[in-house]
Amino acid sequence: MTTSGGAGRPLLVIGNRNYSSWSLRAWFFLRQTGVEFETLRLPLDTPEFEQRIGDCSPTRRVPVFIHGSLRIWDSLAICEYAGEAFAGVQAWPEALSDRATARAVACEMHAGFAALRSELPMNCRARKRRVAVSAQTSDDIRRIVSIWQDSLAVSGGPWLYGDFSIVDAMYAPVACRFLTYEVPVRGRAGDWQAHLFRQAAMTEWLSDANGETEVIEAEEVGGDP
Repeated sequence: MTTSGGAGRPLLVIGNRNYSSWSLRAWFFLRQTGVEFETLRLPLDTPEFEQRIGDCSPTRRVPVFIHGSLRIWDSLAICEYAGEAFAGVQAWPEALSDRATARAVACEMHAGFAALRSELPMNCRARKRRVAVSAQTSDDIRRIVSIWQDSLAVSGGPWLYGDFSIVDAMYAPVACRFLTYEVPVRGRAGDWQAHLFRQAAMTEWLSDANGETEVIEAEEVGGDP
C-alpha cells in the first residue's frame, strides 16, 4: 500500500470524518497552518481498516502522520512535530506564560473529559440529538466553556490565545459535539465557536463528513430529532 504522499508530500491517515475526533484535531491543525499533505481515509470498524491500518500505524489507531520514514501516531505529537518541521507553522503562543497555559489546556483535553467523550460522541452530520447527560458530563461542559471564556478574556480572541495554535485544534471536536447535541455556548466562547466554523478547513471537513455513508451504531446516540 502507499505509505507516503505524492511528490514526496507527507501523508495523514485518518478515520471517518464524521466520527473520528482525533483525526479532526491533526487534520485541522495541518490544514489551517498551511502544511501541504495528502490524506488517506480508512473507515473505522470495517475490513478495509483492519487490513490496512497495520501498515500505517504501530498502534493500529488513527491518526498517523507519515513523513518519509517517520511515523507519528498521536494527534498532539503530530501537531507539535508540524510546528518544528515545517517553516511558518506556529504551534504555540509566543509568550512564555501563554505557552505554558495553552499546553496545560491542550493536555487537559488530551487526557480528560472522559464523561463527555463517552456520552456525547462526535457525530458531525447529526443535529438536534437529545441526550440526558450525567452530572460528570455537565461538569465537563462547564469546565470546557470556562476554559474558553477565561482564555479569550485574556487574549481578546479571535482564537483562544489570540493567534491560531494547537489548543484551538484540540477543542475543535468539542465544538462539533456542542453543535450536534445543541449545547448552548454564549459570550466570548460562543464567538470563538462561530469563528471556528467560519474557517474554510472546518467547512471542508464538515462537508466531507456529511457525504460519508458509513454508520457506526455505537456512535449514533440521542436518536433522530
